[in-house]
Amino acid sequence: MSSPFPTPSRAAILLDRDGVINHDPGDYTTCLEEFQILPTVLATLQTWKKAGFKLILITNQGGIAKGRYDHDAVDRIHAHLKECCSDAGAALDDIFYSPHHPDFGQSLSRKPGSLMVERALARHGLDPDRCWMFGDKARDIDCALGAGVKNGVLIEPNAPLSQYVQVPLANRR
Repeated sequence: MSSPFPTPSRAAILLDRDGVINHDPGDYTTCLEEFQILPTVLATLQTWKKAGFKLILITNQGGIAKGRYDHDAVDRIHAHLKECCSDAGAALDDIFYSPHHPDFGQSLSRKPGSLMVERALARHGLDPDRCWMFGDKARDIDCALGAGVKNGVLIEPNAPLSQYVQVPLANRR
């Protein structure tokens, strides 16, 4: 018999990176030196983590296809982000990124394609009805919708994430 109480591990917060987690300068964040975590991000992620949500990054990194930076630069940024999140008690559970750009070919992994979100759902056994996607572009929300995640929050680029901390907490199922 199944429990009437939701299993916390089946719920997740899916997050775009540039403009949500870190300052988006309007162009690509090409290296670790340009990567600046926004002021309220770590405290917000910590609150969600303590509430039982998995934290998963879903990000397009089309600058790789354009030759602006490489996979190693993205890996350095993500290693730094993971360390900062862990130190704050908000460890990221996974990171998915697409290195593709439509100028150089099509890919289902690139948002608004839903493949990264589908992979996250499958890998972590997530319930799409208990997941939330936070992004600063319509394509962020569209990629989640394509994978069955109906809870999407479109925020202004570089806005304080703390403004939205209560949204998934107040609407947990």
